[in-house]
Amino acid sequence: MDATAASGPVALVINTASRHGADALPAARKALHRHGIDVAVAHEVTEASTLPGVVAEVVTSGARLVVVGGGDGTMSCAAGALADVSGARRAVLGVLPLGTANDFARSLDIPKGIEAASQVLATGKIVDVDVGRANAAPFLNVASIGLSVRVTYAVKPGLKRWLGPVAYPFAAAAAFRHHRPFSALLQFPAGDFARIELEDLLQVGIGNGRHYGGGATVAPNASVDDHLLDVFAIEMGRLRDHVSIASLLRSGRLVEHEKVWHFATTEVVVDTDGEQPINLDGEIATTTPSRFCVQPNAVDVVVPKHLTDARRERNAP
Repeated sequence: MDATAASGPVALVINTASRHGADALPAARKALHRHGIDVAVAHEVTEASTLPGVVAEVVTSGARLVVVGGGDGTMSCAAGALADVSGARRAVLGVLPLGTANDFARSLDIPKGIEAASQVLATGKIVDVDVGRANAAPFLNVASIGLSVRVTYAVKPGLKRWLGPVAYPFAAAAAFRHHRPFSALLQFPAGDFARIELEDLLQVGIGNGRHYGGGATVAPNASVDDHLLDVFAIEMGRLRDHVSIASLLRSGRLVEHEKVWHFATTEVVVDTDGEQPINLDGEIATTTPSRFCVQPNAVDVVVPKHLTDARRERNAP
């Protein structure tokens, strides 16, 4: 691993509420030790919302590598906390994918399993990635309004533990039956697109990373390191439209569908007809109206050496 992350104390933080997090702390400590990484301090949290305080505490205490175990919501909270630290105190994020979808890890080709992910932490390299912000709340993969919010409510923790990623299409089918179309006004402060009002929408998504929803792709060229947000709005359409859109989710080519609007930008303001909750990487965290922006090169993270989709642009302190 790059000397920057190995030159100081290591902190381990596990979200025990994540799908594989309940008994992960002892196994993670042992796996890291086997790969030459000794943990100076370890914490268990029971929900992602408490994690930013813990991360801030360990960084203030001098941790240079913060290894976080959990799902996408956990990683977003940790990344948001780390992105708020600048200068010599800036620490590196290590990822142990213990959630259901693990889309952030998938975007960076970090393998599932404590042993395999620990090996990446020992042998990998450091890159810096972007963090998305929705009304200042962080997200790494996708922020979304509409159908995905109902899906989040439908995917109960027990269902995720039982079915894993397969829980999402089951929940989506149930949520679709109860979805009510909505309208949205999109404004682009950078002036790269004209404001646009869209009606009869199924969903609006704002992608910072490449993957979401257990392996769906935001857009063909989307990357967590491209300093752009991929904004897509899906119209309700007919059943056959949704079937064809669903078939394009894995490749990200849904943005080319005639019922999908797509904009690549650095900032967008979204307002809706009535307040709508916003899903940030699986957690309902804020509501419309919302300003979405990208915080470029915000977090240093350890990735496999072979990864070419991200690089380190910011100079190390």
